[in-house]
Amino acid sequence: MTYLEAEVGNRLRRDMAEAFLDAGPEVVRFLEAETEVKFAARALGPDYHPDQPGGSLGGRVMDPLDYDARRLGKSFARLRCPIPEFTVLRGMMVGRTDLGQLPRMLKDPKAFAYSARVVLRHMRDLITHGRGTRSVLGNALAARLGKTVHDLGIPIYYETALTDLVKDGEGRVTALSVATENGPHTIRARKGVVLAGGGFPQNEAMRQEAMSHARRGHYSMAPEGNTGDGLRIAECNGARRGTENLNPAFWAPVSRLKRADGTMTTFPHLFLDRAKPGLIAVDGDGNRFVNESASYHDFVSAMIDRLTRGETRFWLIADHRFLRSYGLGAVRPFPGRITPFLKNGYLTRADTREELAAKLGIPVQTLITVLDKHDADALVGTDTVFGKGSTAYNRYLGDPANTPNPCLRPIARAPFYAVEVHPGDIGTSTGIVTDPQARVLGAKDTPIPGLWAAGNDANSIMAGSYPGPGITLGPALTFGWIAAQDILQAD
Repeated sequence: MTYLEAEVGNRLRRDMAEAFLDAGPEVVRFLEAETEVKFAARALGPDYHPDQPGGSLGGRVMDPLDYDARRLGKSFARLRCPIPEFTVLRGMMVGRTDLGQLPRMLKDPKAFAYSARVVLRHMRDLITHGRGTRSVLGNALAARLGKTVHDLGIPIYYETALTDLVKDGEGRVTALSVATENGPHTIRARKGVVLAGGGFPQNEAMRQEAMSHARRGHYSMAPEGNTGDGLRIAECNGARRGTENLNPAFWAPVSRLKRADGTMTTFPHLFLDRAKPGLIAVDGDGNRFVNESASYHDFVSAMIDRLTRGETRFWLIADHRFLRSYGLGAVRPFPGRITPFLKNGYLTRADTREELAAKLGIPVQTLITVLDKHDADALVGTDTVFGKGSTAYNRYLGDPANTPNPCLRPIARAPFYAVEVHPGDIGTSTGIVTDPQARVLGAKDTPIPGLWAAGNDANSIMAGSYPGPGITLGPALTFGWIAAQDILQAD
């Protein structure tokens, strides 16, 4: 609570935070005991601002265990495939353990044995199922929840869109109006309705209304179906939307990539490249504008600040050593290929720093000065401009083999590379106002009978701040469970 108070400030609704913190442990125990969901505690996982009062270097984060999605049976086909650019070897998902083992497979016999098992399993999957069946991280959580739903015989109505809420004469929500490929239908609710449609990140009109910078280019990583239907319809039925969040979404810097078939896709720069040593981020004037190893949310906050001052473009800049060691965005490290990304314009390459500045259209001398300053700081291990590598969270994402600062190294080995990045998000934080029982609130903070909300349809208890990993999934699971408990007690 101390950490949340420091992070959220006067926007914190203490009653909501207490409900989350009190119920969270019980939710974890329930999921472990009654469902397919199983977790592993992450021993080291710093808060995004560990120097804040109450900040921690670990003990808060849990990851879903890997899952054999073949156990879904026929429902496996319904499990969304991972983003191709997040996979290797034609769709092999990469988890946190893999990130520590795969790059070391030619240097460590144990890493080689681990990698061989994972790769051979994936090759077999391609032959027998046409895709990988080993699910990790978020995909594993979806698979485990899906298996539980199917085992319990809970019906799922696919290709079904919410069109309205149905109320009785006393204003209680008693049913849903939905649209299907066979026409309109009504689904009646014996106890109540929970809205959990994922917020509005893919609704362009709502996005531009909530995000002042969106007209200049903003891209979401959320599923294309998250168009705010639940939020919009709830408001039409008396619910109110949060208005005091620090930010309307959970930000993440993204780059845009043209695939081989000509379609465009979005790639998030979350933690694989920005914090590593030998990279800087610059704006259209060639100046650094942020601690590159800050959280993805903080990184975009700095971008938006520059956008309000008239800046329009941003790049990540690195050298050849960095690219082959860590990769850059969608470009994978050695032995990944570079040429396709040069041909499709995703990656810009130059033999000199001067040439790179000219290709990006930024002042040459400014970039040279910025790079010289960065490289001088890197040699002594202290970023005197933005403090890259100065916090436990920064160093956690850096390269521990790089000294004296795991996040700093001169950018000096030609050729030089750049990838343009844009403001983006991984979901919206502004949603329907609810109470500690997850009940949707209407006028005068009175609960709307029969209506609950959870996930990104509900206004974030973090009020648009981003204290650490899991701040969307943790409250989503917790308040979904709270809503279910409250519904069971409803008359």
